[in-house]
Amino acid sequence: MSTAELDAAGVADPALRKAYLRCRALNAEHGRTYFLATRLLALTQRPAVHALYGFARWADDIVDEPGADRAEAARRLETLSRELLRGLTDGSSGHPVLAALVHTARRYDIDTTLFTDFLRSMRMDLTVHDYPNRAALDDYVHGSAEVIGLQLLPVLGTVCPATHAEPYAAALGKAFQLTNFLRDVAEDVNRGRVYLPADELAVHGVDRELLEWCTSRGRTDPRVRKALAEQHAVTRGIYRYARVGIELLHPVSRPCIETAATLYSGILDEIENADFAVFSHRAAVGTRRRVTVAAGALARAWWVRRGGRGVGAVPAREGMS
Repeated sequence: MSTAELDAAGVADPALRKAYLRCRALNAEHGRTYFLATRLLALTQRPAVHALYGFARWADDIVDEPGADRAEAARRLETLSRELLRGLTDGSSGHPVLAALVHTARRYDIDTTLFTDFLRSMRMDLTVHDYPNRAALDDYVHGSAEVIGLQLLPVLGTVCPATHAEPYAAALGKAFQLTNFLRDVAEDVNRGRVYLPADELAVHGVDRELLEWCTSRGRTDPRVRKALAEQHAVTRGIYRYARVGIELLHPVSRPCIETAATLYSGILDEIENADFAVFSHRAAVGTRRRVTVAAGALARAWWVRRGGRGVGAVPAREGMS
């Protein structure tokens, strides 16, 4: 099916096809929810989504590679940044992942600053370990997550001017990221990072030391439970806002984004159902739920593609805006 996607997208160059396949493999290996949702898109759209995910994953792995030297990670990120800018300027790249990203960025006219902002947040992971307030965290999240939603928007297409849909696309990326922060508190603490606003935690008597205590013992202190419940409610609100924008997307793309939003917000359900026991196990949506949601979305996607809404695939560059 992966070669059919490339054929449908008109990707013929052997080296470029190899780069797209590499990105697709990264998505399949690391992004279970995203990969499942991507399969609900039209064949022509999927390679671009794989390229965007593959780039994000490649950069993220540089930062989070176990035992990696920070100076070496910074050097690798800088090299990646230079190769990206060179590729976007030249229109091609020999990099095993950037080749697909550059092709996608030019094909869909994706703003270069969305990639440079992303790399800026990746650099922050090497030096910033705490966020004193919501504004500081939002600055990081813009580059690490909101820009991902904005990168995807030209690929997904809209039924309105793209600028009208951009706030919702950014918000959904943010909601996904904040969900990760809640799910992965213990994992992040073990990496020396806390992705929760320190001043909001302090209201409940929570600090890094208490989070480290919970992580080492696999227990959620009552004060931490209250703090996490508050962060949980904030994230729920962002999902509610972001979902409004799904109807602004091209009908072909809606089942994919509905599925991703439903499954990822389902992680919040699991966290709440476990009474915020995020230090003893990693919350995940069960296979039965994933299959049920995906099956319904697949039926909707099939109906749209077969002409139920009278629309076809989203054209490159123009979307529907």
